[in-house]
Amino acid sequence: MSSTTNYKRRQFLQYSAGAAAASFLPQVLLAQTNTVKSRASANFHPDVEIEFTTRNAFAPIFQQGPKTAVFKYNAHVLKGPQNTVLPLKNNYLGPILNFIKGQKIRIYFNNKLDEPSVIHWHGLHVPQKSDGHPMYAIQPGEQFVYEFEVKNRAGTSFYHSHTHERTATQVYKGLAGLIQITDDEEQKLDLPSGEYDIPMVLQDRSFNSRNQLTYLRGMRNRVMGFLGEQILVNGKPNMRFDVKTRAYRFRVLNGSNSRIYKLGWEDGTPLIAMGTDAGLLEKPVSKPYFMLAPGERVELWLDFSGRKVGSELVMYSLPHSGTMPMMYERMHGRGGMGMGMMGGRRGGMGMMSGGIPQGSKFKIASFHISKKVTDSPTLPSHLVNIPRLTERDVDNANNPIPIALRMMPIMSPRLNGMSFSMNRVIPLEEVELGSIKKIKIFHEQMGHMGRGGMGMMGGGMGGMMSMAHPIHLHGQQYQVLSRKMTGSRQDAYATVKDGFINEGWKDTVLVMPGEQVEIIKPFQDYKGLFLYHCHNLEHEDLGMMRQFYVG
Repeated sequence: MSSTTNYKRRQFLQYSAGAAAASFLPQVLLAQTNTVKSRASANFHPDVEIEFTTRNAFAPIFQQGPKTAVFKYNAHVLKGPQNTVLPLKNNYLGPILNFIKGQKIRIYFNNKLDEPSVIHWHGLHVPQKSDGHPMYAIQPGEQFVYEFEVKNRAGTSFYHSHTHERTATQVYKGLAGLIQITDDEEQKLDLPSGEYDIPMVLQDRSFNSRNQLTYLRGMRNRVMGFLGEQILVNGKPNMRFDVKTRAYRFRVLNGSNSRIYKLGWEDGTPLIAMGTDAGLLEKPVSKPYFMLAPGERVELWLDFSGRKVGSELVMYSLPHSGTMPMMYERMHGRGGMGMGMMGGRRGGMGMMSGGIPQGSKFKIASFHISKKVTDSPTLPSHLVNIPRLTERDVDNANNPIPIALRMMPIMSPRLNGMSFSMNRVIPLEEVELGSIKKIKIFHEQMGHMGRGGMGMMGGGMGGMMSMAHPIHLHGQQYQVLSRKMTGSRQDAYATVKDGFINEGWKDTVLVMPGEQVEIIKPFQDYKGLFLYHCHNLEHEDLGMMRQFYVG
């Protein structure tokens, strides 16, 4: 038996033993009872107060036909700068929130839906009670108060529903919005701002003949994840940006439930990233394309200087493979490559989970050069200072915390062999406040993990069902230490490997089948329960979620 197999077996035995000795957290149960109410704290003095409401609404997604029934976030400022909340007119997306590092924020959240709801501030480093843990979901007609200080550096985050077993459907119906954070370090840079700083939220949706949203049919399709028939950008189909001959900052968010994008120009012109998940990079990164999984963000420096007025560029999701189970990719011709028909609003080419096949080529948005100008900032060679974490900073270099990804049993994807438990953790999920941990995320090789008869990765049913998972860790952000491809799908991996940004701070990382990703994550400032889960939202709702207890 190889040393790799021995190591993974030891890891499996470690977390199997932990499962048997799971810690019950009775103090956490108080959050689920009427004995604990969410009220404004007398000793918290906010700089900004916002009233947030979620309700049923109708949005004009298409230029013709009926409006679409959606769930909608509305918000307005009670105290603080009025530009803290930027509503988006005629849109189902929630308002853009503009925060400043160091601000103290209080948000009154009112649930006007007919079902429970809670908001997660994805990417923000906040206390447990304000993180959007599903145990804090409030019932229709109730109010919840969030209070936190903005500790994040300048960058782009977002907020969305995180209701237990309803995250996918509530986000799909509209419960998401962008967060933009600035700080003194960013203000010293001459970066595109105002009309030249543009959000770009990518989502896919399906609609019926009356412009109403349609969703998944059947449990098996849910396992694959939702793939829509129509690409929406900032809540609109067929997006065209009118741009001038100068540099822009585009804040790109993958707000889709499960679709993975390979962002690029058709002619191979490199893209330049100036930021990744919720933070500017130390220096710009240039690549032929960028992979963007659900929950990930990338800030693009797009410079249209020298372009001819009236010309147009098209950004695509380029063909790739390896992100879906082999059975799916065989049905679609190696990840859908060569089958990239949009399929229209109601006629997608997808099978199994419908919609545009994962990995196929399709148009995202066009950029029309509308006006010539001469003033344009220059891309800085250095953006911000980022201390690089190494194994010398962790206290478990030789014993990383495992996060093992498993798609079996087929209707219950799991982490470390377990589904989500609202108020339990296993010993390896208990970490000390102030510690910095090394974490290894990998696909479980089921042939050597005590699940005999299912086959190794790349073979048998376990391998056939293996797919890419975007793993999101709540709480403090982390750094990628290493990526290593150990599986058999090397040809497929070659179509995506040059698009990963491993620099800077992240909170979501895409782990390909057969890949091992090591990260270094601090657990500082706040005690409590902080989730980690697959950000394929259908997988999350099926239980592919666990939590750390920081104490």
